[in-house]
Amino acid sequence: MNFNVNGHNVFLIVIVTFLSSFIFVYLARKIATYIGAIDVPNARSAHKNPTPLLGGIGIFLAFLLGYMLFGEENTLMISILMASFLILLLGIFDDIKPIKAKYKFLVHIAVAGIVVFYGGLSLNRIDMFQYELYFGRLGPYITMLIIIATINAINLIDGLDGLCAGISSIYFLTIGIIALILNNLGGLDIILSFIMLGSTMGFLIHNFPPAKIFMGDTGSTFLGLMISVIMLLGFKTVTFTSLLIPLILLLLPITDTLFAIIRRLINKKPIGEADKEHIHHQLLKRFSKRNTIMVIYAINIVFSLITIFYALGYKKEMIIFYILLMFIFLYLIFKTNVLFNHNKKEKK
Repeated sequence: MNFNVNGHNVFLIVIVTFLSSFIFVYLARKIATYIGAIDVPNARSAHKNPTPLLGGIGIFLAFLLGYMLFGEENTLMISILMASFLILLLGIFDDIKPIKAKYKFLVHIAVAGIVVFYGGLSLNRIDMFQYELYFGRLGPYITMLIIIATINAINLIDGLDGLCAGISSIYFLTIGIIALILNNLGGLDIILSFIMLGSTMGFLIHNFPPAKIFMGDTGSTFLGLMISVIMLLGFKTVTFTSLLIPLILLLLPITDTLFAIIRRLINKKPIGEADKEHIHHQLLKRFSKRNTIMVIYAINIVFSLITIFYALGYKKEMIIFYILLMFIFLYLIFKTNVLFNHNKKEKK
C-alpha cells in the first residue's frame, strides 16, 4: 500500500500538523485569555465555566504550516487560502464581539465566491445511482450554495466540547482511509484531508471534555469551508463515486441543520435564533457530556464504515444498510424534542 502524497509520507503530514496544532492552540488559549476572548456561560450553554475562544486560530496556523511544507501552489489553492484567511478574520471579530448574522452571511457569500470564481472550483454534475445530473450555468451558484450551507451546518453543531472537532476528524480520516485503500493519493482533496486531520486532532486534545479552549466561530466556520472544499474536489476523483458518500459522512450536521430550520419554522421563530433543542442537547438529557460525545462519535464511525465499504464497491449492500440505519436514526430523533416539543403535548 502506498503511503505517499505528492512525495510526502502521510504519517509525517499528520504528525507534523498534529504537533504544530497542539502548540498553536495552546498559544491561542493564552492569547484569548489575555485579550478577553472568553465564552461566558449563558442559559443555553453546555459548559459551566468561562472558557477561552479562538482555538480555531491554532487549527488554521497548523493547516497553513502543513500546506507550506507539503502542499503545491496553484490558483485553486491560492483561492482557498484567501477564503480561509477571510473567514478566519470574520471568526476572530465575531468571537471577540458578536457580529449580526446578516453581515456574517455576506462574508460567507464572498468566501464562496472567491473559491468558485477565482479558484475555478465548480460542481458541474453529480453522479448519483449511475445517473448524471448536469447543472450547466447554474453550476457555480450551486457550488456556492453548497459551500455556504456546509459552513453554517458545521458551525451549528459546535455546541459541545469535542463535538465539531471530533466529527470533522472522523470526516478527514475517512477520506484518507479511502484514498489509501484505493491508492488514490494524487488529488488536492487528499493532501488537504491529511493536513486537516492532524490540525483538527491537535486541537481536539485541548477541546475534549472538559474543554480548556473552544474553537469558536473562528474554527467551526473554517472547518466548514475546508470540508466543503474537500467534498467538492472529491467529485472530480474516484474518492467520491457519487453524491451518497459526502451525504453519509455529513449525516449529523446536515440533519441537525434541517431539523433546526424546520423546528424554528414550526414554532414561528427566526431561523437564525439559537435554541437548546439540537441533537446533542437531546442526548445531554440522557447521558453525561463525555458519554454524549462518545455516542455521537460512534454514530459517525458507523456511517464512515458504510462510506468506506461503499467506496470499495459494496454499493447495493451499503445502500440497503444505510437506509435501514437512517430509519432507525430518524425514529430515535422523532422520539426526542428535536422537531416537536413532546413535553408540551403531555402537559396539555
